[in-house]
Amino acid sequence: MQADLVIAGATAPDGSLVDVAISGATISAVTPAGELPQGARRIEAAGKLVSPSFVEGHIHLDKTLLGLPFIPHIPGNTVALRIAAEKQLRRTVALPVEERGGRLIEQIAAFGTGSIRSHVDIDTEIGLKGLHALMVLKERYAHLVDIQIVAFPQSGVITDSGTAALLDAALEEGADLVGGLDPAGIDNDVTGHLDAIFSIAEKHGVGLDIHLHDPGPLGAFELRQIAGRTKAAGLEGKVAVSHAFALGSIDDVEFGRTAQALASAGVAIMTNGPGPVSMPPVKRLKAAGVTVFAGSDNIRDAWSPYGNGDLLQRAMIIGYRQDFNADEDVAHAFAMVTTIPATVLGLEGYGLAPGCRADLVLIPAGSVPEAVAGVSGGRTVLKHGKVIAG
Repeated sequence: MQADLVIAGATAPDGSLVDVAISGATISAVTPAGELPQGARRIEAAGKLVSPSFVEGHIHLDKTLLGLPFIPHIPGNTVALRIAAEKQLRRTVALPVEERGGRLIEQIAAFGTGSIRSHVDIDTEIGLKGLHALMVLKERYAHLVDIQIVAFPQSGVITDSGTAALLDAALEEGADLVGGLDPAGIDNDVTGHLDAIFSIAEKHGVGLDIHLHDPGPLGAFELRQIAGRTKAAGLEGKVAVSHAFALGSIDDVEFGRTAQALASAGVAIMTNGPGPVSMPPVKRLKAAGVTVFAGSDNIRDAWSPYGNGDLLQRAMIIGYRQDFNADEDVAHAFAMVTTIPATVLGLEGYGLAPGCRADLVLIPAGSVPEAVAGVSGGRTVLKHGKVIAG
């Protein structure tokens, strides 16, 4: 068999020892360890875990402050106050998005992330500048990551009059999905907000990814409204709701009917394992048929001074917060940063099998649970069949 590169003696996620042959940018064979010929260039894995690269389900490349001196966190205990504080800071930041976002891409790629979904602020103050910057990054860093862009109305759609037209223009100019934000909490108009963003999505034939922080029964009501509109628009499997804190703070009856609505409409939920707020119960949602995936969200920006973009660490945080201790549960946390978001993002050729893309990460661990629990460094990262880190 002809191969440009062989990863020899690696541990696959299922625990088997394998050799992985790579031809060009594609996996050409996966065989039991020792079966591939010796002629090709080799990486001796020595039992390290090999996995398809991590998939970042939710990040904000335009918001990060990487590359600047550390900026102290600006307090604000509501979403509206945080938006106002961020806008004020944004007006004073001289380093362009292309520089800050580029630093973040390089950092997360070295951790083993090969595909990302990034939200980008669209509002009447900044217009489409952030989108244009992300499109530059998408092309500039195509050798490291694949980028999917969500046009995100951080300041609302109804309260920031003119944003709906900008979202429409963003889709015309290259954004991949439409975003949304707290139809009740920010726009105070659930119907108007959802009318606007679903109309744009249907017009352009794209999916949606909606930030929803609104708590309790109000948030659950909004989730059911989103699910109903998803089915009505024929967008099953193309809509995600990020955060959905309400799912962690409602009673069993409310949870049951909301989870059923989400599962029926194929609406996925993203969680980053947030700190002092309620979190969607991953195992309960999984049992109800709801897809739950993970993302980093904010990384050293006006919303949070924390985060580094290491999705293996993010899987550990989620597992820790959700009391995932059994091997199968820890492995599910790993799936939340690999196979599950790959499905949500619609990635083609993702996996560890012949014909899949050779976007891989080698982790110094003997199993998936050990990798998540230990969050080791020293990883080797491949993109398009080429070693880009390690």
